[in-house]
Amino acid sequence: MTLLKNEEKRTVLFLVLSACSLVIGFFQIGLPIDPVWTAVLLCGIPIVKGAMVGLITEFDIKADVLVSIALIASIAIGEIFAAGEVAFIMAVGAYLEERTVAKARAGIEKLVRLTPVTARVVRGGTEEIIPAEQVKAGDTLRVLAGETVAVDGVILKGKTSVDQSVMTGESLPVDKEEGDEVFSGTVNQFGTFDMSAQKVGADSSLQRMIRLVESADAGKAKIVGIADRWATWIVVVALLAAAATWFATGQIIRSVTILVVFCPCALVLATPTAIMAGIGNATRFGILIREGDALERLSKVKRIAFDKTGTLTCGKPAVTQIHSLDGTLGEKELLTLAACAELRSEHPLGKAVVAHYRQKYGAPPEQPEKFELLAGRGVAARAAGRTLLAGNEALMTERKIAMPQELLRLSENAKRNGCTVIYIAEHPKAIGMLALSDTLRPDAARTIDAIHQAGAQTVLLTGDAAPAASFIAAGAGLRDVRANCLPENKLEEIRAYQKAREPVCMVGDGINDAPALKAALVGIAMGGVGSDIAIDAADIVLVGDDIKEIPHLLRLSQKTMRTIKINLAASMALNFAAIALAITGVLTPTIGALVHNAGSVAVIIHSSLLLKWRKTK
Repeated sequence: MTLLKNEEKRTVLFLVLSACSLVIGFFQIGLPIDPVWTAVLLCGIPIVKGAMVGLITEFDIKADVLVSIALIASIAIGEIFAAGEVAFIMAVGAYLEERTVAKARAGIEKLVRLTPVTARVVRGGTEEIIPAEQVKAGDTLRVLAGETVAVDGVILKGKTSVDQSVMTGESLPVDKEEGDEVFSGTVNQFGTFDMSAQKVGADSSLQRMIRLVESADAGKAKIVGIADRWATWIVVVALLAAAATWFATGQIIRSVTILVVFCPCALVLATPTAIMAGIGNATRFGILIREGDALERLSKVKRIAFDKTGTLTCGKPAVTQIHSLDGTLGEKELLTLAACAELRSEHPLGKAVVAHYRQKYGAPPEQPEKFELLAGRGVAARAAGRTLLAGNEALMTERKIAMPQELLRLSENAKRNGCTVIYIAEHPKAIGMLALSDTLRPDAARTIDAIHQAGAQTVLLTGDAAPAASFIAAGAGLRDVRANCLPENKLEEIRAYQKAREPVCMVGDGINDAPALKAALVGIAMGGVGSDIAIDAADIVLVGDDIKEIPHLLRLSQKTMRTIKINLAASMALNFAAIALAITGVLTPTIGALVHNAGSVAVIIHSSLLLKWRKTK
């Protein structure tokens, strides 16, 4: 009973029973009832029922209408085996179609779970925790370290760093102070701040993004199967040919044979078998295709849009430059002081400095004698007998640290290249700086070049500032760049391209990419570093975060479509040849079904060649 309740398992069981009944019926083993009736009932009844429902309720003529006519006609003249064959082949095709066309999962539930449930409201100097939906514009909220911001607003008091990757995809927390905006769904990293609520409820950034994902999903039409697209013409031509043959010859068996060989079995199998083989091929290279028709859609793509952080880049900051201004300190000594000062820091930049030191020298730096975290600014520490500051320019200004012109020039050059700068100072002057940046993936430039060779254009859509975006784009070979993109901006860019009849594939990894992944004709998510929400919003997932396989995926989609077209052409040619033989009386319904199904077998064999296909240079 449990087996019958599971739809997929029940379908497989019915197909196995039907196959067995056809084998037994073919060898004409003496039984009181023809076993082929099992295939007719288990596979044929659902087809006839579906055809009648679609025809009566919506006047929707699909391939199953012709199949139903052929089944009923075959049974009427006693050709039970032919009816069972056709029903079984069509049921196999429908099962393969269901397996390849997976249900889209928007991941909206996970976005909803990101929405803060409560907020800490300050009224009359007293804190009160209330449901987030009860927050009103103008309320003062207090956000502690590690807490999620409940609504959009402006900081009234306090300094901190906020992880706003959920909205912008930026790899690093953003320093915030009084007067700066904060968004719902973002996370306070350090310290405590008070904020004034401005956009609450449905107007908040996170709720707007949820609506963007919903609208993008609803706006992406699903591609209809080849057989169903041509079904009306197939039905009309088949019925006219059968009627004309009956009228001309007076032999109904010839007309039924025409209906049997005209059944779109090979047409139904042409697409799902090729797509399944394409999916199997992609799996070998660490690519998970979640939507069955994604390969068909990908073959139409003219432009591939990339997110920056975690997609073209590794998604983690790394030390790229070290400059010492103290004549007694070399780069090693400056890095040692910086690593000691940052050893207890929880900030990603501080951790990156320590990680760089460990990687370079194979040991952790010495523990600082004193340490103080300065939220939104940096750190103060005493290490190696020196009193040090390590942080941003605001910290240097606050502590009245002298900044030599040479240092300012070096830092400006680093910022133009998309770097974040940590200044190292020993009162009263700065002694050097470290530049950190998100590094480009080693194979990014080769991947972009291969995509261009495959016939698609590229564009970078990122929430990062223009200097960082331009620097990464130049290194990867991207000519088109859109910086400072919020989720709605990425969505607008995708829709603008597609409105201009330039189908887009979006490649991203963050929650902020989900609306664009949904809106694009095809969405590809990074499976390793990517968020669950981005993965659920995508049609295709790169399980190992290996973007170098995207060119192969693009070519595979084009090869798959060529395979489908060859399948269709060959199966239709065989059909018309069989029809000619049926009209002349050479084929009976049973032999006609066997000849017709030979086309289905040929389609399956041809599609299977995709399994190990890979274009060689």
